[in-house]
This record gives sequence, C-alpha cells and structure tokens, in this order.
Amino acid sequence: MGGIREIALDTETTGLNVQGGDRIIEIGCVEIIDNEITGNSYHSYINPEKELDLAAQEITGLTYEKLKQYPVFRDVVGGFLDFIGNDRLVIHNASFDVGFLNTEISGCGLDYRITYDRVVDTLLMARKKYPGSGASLDALCRRFNINSDSRVKHGALIDSELLAKVYVIMSVEVRQVNLFGGSAYESVPSVVEKYTYSNTTKIDRHLYDITQDELNLHKRFIHESIRDAIWNR
Repeated sequence: MGGIREIALDTETTGLNVQGGDRIIEIGCVEIIDNEITGNSYHSYINPEKELDLAAQEITGLTYEKLKQYPVFRDVVGGFLDFIGNDRLVIHNASFDVGFLNTEISGCGLDYRITYDRVVDTLLMARKKYPGSGASLDALCRRFNINSDSRVKHGALIDSELLAKVYVIMSVEVRQVNLFGGSAYESVPSVVEKYTYSNTTKIDRHLYDITQDELNLHKRFIHESIRDAIWNR
C-alpha cells in the first residue's frame, strides 16, 4: 500500500517523572495511510522492572505484579522501531511520550532518537484550532462524537485508536478548501506545515487547486438554491 504513512502513538508509564526513573509499561500504535486508518497496529505491554505509582495504577488498572509476565523494553524495542519505521508520528502531548521513548531507547544502547521534525502534536494542534476549548483526548472525542466508551481506563492501544480517529477528522478540517479564496492551501496550511515542530518538506504532498468553473458553480448554487442566506443580507 502506497501513500503517506503516519502512526498514531501512545504510551503508558509507571509515573510522570522520566528523569526520576519512571518507565514505559505499554506502547500502542495505529497505522494511518493517506488519512485513512488501515487497521494495522502494534501493541505491547512491558515489564518496567519497578513498581507503579498509585496514580498510574488507578489510571491504567495495571500493577507491577501483572506486568512481570511481559518482556522488558529491550526485548520489544526492535519490533516497535520496525513498525514505526521513518514515518510521521502523531502523538497527543508529544514531549511526554517522546521523552520516555528516547530515554528507554538510549538505555538499550541504541544510537537512535525520535526527533520532533517527524512528530505532529495533536495537543498543540487542538489548542491552536480550538482556543479556549478542552484539548484533552476525551474532550476531542466529545467534540467529534467519537465513541470512547471503551476508555474505562487509560490504555496505550485504545488511546492510539481514538487519537487516530481524532487526527483524521482534524486533518480534514485543516485541509478544507477556502471556497471563495482560491487554492485549498492558500489560506489554510497543511497539517504538517502548520503543526509540526520544524521543516518537513521531504514529505510528499498532493495539492489540488479549485478551478474557476468549480468556484462559479458553487457561488451559483449558494445564491440560487439557499434562500435568505445570512451572507446575502
């Protein structure tokens, strides 16, 4: 399957302090190609080799006793890196997950880092698109009428599945054509241009301009088919 490949990604951890030794306990990834969720995913629970904070246990429903049966990070890192490849990563509050992932990867002795020029942070994206509104994953699911009933507890795979759905909708909104302003990208930059941390010009993009005939047909429809439109008053 060709096209632009993106990975919605989420992690769960033993606590919030990566510098203090907290560890990743779960990774979930969902594949998106050309703005469509493919159904291909990656998921792993991880033995953190330490106890979880009480808050983390409450949020995830996991305990160290439950996680002891799973492989440690160094035993799953190869499969994880193979799945994400060099593709763009979609993460909610990216600095948190990227910080933990890079710390874990470094601890395995690998010369590899996830860099922010390949990351779309949907938290920053939502705050820019909807200033003053809730930007949490739950709030965005409510905004877009995405059923999040399965999210009784935080889970990396469940959250990455919800995040993928949220991102697809926000991507479509950002790419909406300015019908009275010409090019689709003239006044509304692409998601990647507007919300990633730095230049991503190596990523292929397909741009489609609106023809003058299409604009004329739309304007005629607006003026002839919609009665008492507020923009005609």
